[in-house]
Amino acid sequence: MFKEGRHTSYIVKEGTPFILSLLVLAILTLLSGLEIVSILFFFITLFVTWFFRNPEREPPKPDTLVVSPADGRVIKIEEAYCEEIPGQVLHKISIFMSLFNVHVNRIPCSGQIQSIRYREGKFFPANLDKASEFNERNTIVIGRTDGRKVVTIQIAGVVARRIVWWIKENSTVQIGQRFGMIRFGSRLEVFIPREAKILVKIGDQVKAGQTPLGEL
Repeated sequence: MFKEGRHTSYIVKEGTPFILSLLVLAILTLLSGLEIVSILFFFITLFVTWFFRNPEREPPKPDTLVVSPADGRVIKIEEAYCEEIPGQVLHKISIFMSLFNVHVNRIPCSGQIQSIRYREGKFFPANLDKASEFNERNTIVIGRTDGRKVVTIQIAGVVARRIVWWIKENSTVQIGQRFGMIRFGSRLEVFIPREAKILVKIGDQVKAGQTPLGEL
């Protein structure tokens, strides 16, 4: 069973090096008499602290739902193949995360982590279709108790240069649990069985661990 206890602080630990470094720069420039520069660094420090926020979320109860793994905007819904589930046409939902979204990612459905596969790649803007094919990514396959699979893919963007995940293969996970993040703007994709009813449309704003994407 995956336990998210060490990742429940209001500011995720991955943000600490950035926040402390900026704070030190703000203090040093203030002591050097560069007040305007110091104020700028203080504001940047506040923004970066806010970026790494990690609010509590209460997932919906029905086990038939697949929820969004990310905060952001739905930019594409299509039928597509996924190399992790060969031979099946699936629903593919793409979500774009801007700099202003919460960047902690959450498990879309309860089940067992069957595989985690990281792949290096390029850093095209995450809202472009070619980012889905060429960018750095981390693919996670979740096997549900009913035998069906849901795949979620973390995709880095032009600014995001670090994909983080906290789960391990064979871990049992629950819908809405935190499982990782992507630093500074990115994209997530979710592959859902074709028989699922899609509950969102292009342009919808979604919240990780809360907004249902589909119902099985």
